[in-house]
Amino acid sequence: MFIYSVRASTIKFVAVVALCIVGLGLLLGASGEDAVFAAANGTEINYGGVRSAEERVKFIEQFGLSVKAEPTVEETVAFPETFDRVLNEYNELQKLQGLDLSKYKSKRVSHFTYEVTNYEHSGAVYVNLYITRGRVVGCDLTGVGDGAFVIPLSEVNTEKIK
Repeated sequence: MFIYSVRASTIKFVAVVALCIVGLGLLLGASGEDAVFAAANGTEINYGGVRSAEERVKFIEQFGLSVKAEPTVEETVAFPETFDRVLNEYNELQKLQGLDLSKYKSKRVSHFTYEVTNYEHSGAVYVNLYITRGRVVGCDLTGVGDGAFVIPLSEVNTEKIK
């Protein structure tokens, strides 16, 4: 005959350990996932695995764009706790490509801007990337000067690529 007694404190300890394991698994799964989005042209965009300068350039190249190897801007930015009208509109642009910046309110992310070398426009053209933990959380193509524009990378007009 085998008799085993369990105290309430033992049950609580096992429950806490189990919750910690589940929570850690969810945390690691959310931060390490490779978010894939199907663009309007049918191609899949992988927003994960962007940790180095080479991987940032490779990420941009999947849209058919060529950029200078060195970013023109490399900084850390903090999204505010409350988005104003401009950030809300920019977030709507991000949602068109399966991203949502509202998840990053009050968070710091890395911001990189690259100059595009093969897109037809009367002024300069840049790609902006917002990255945290190796995952692109926001990105756009910006044209400055006459006919200025800001569009999601997923909607790059391939007819303007030289």
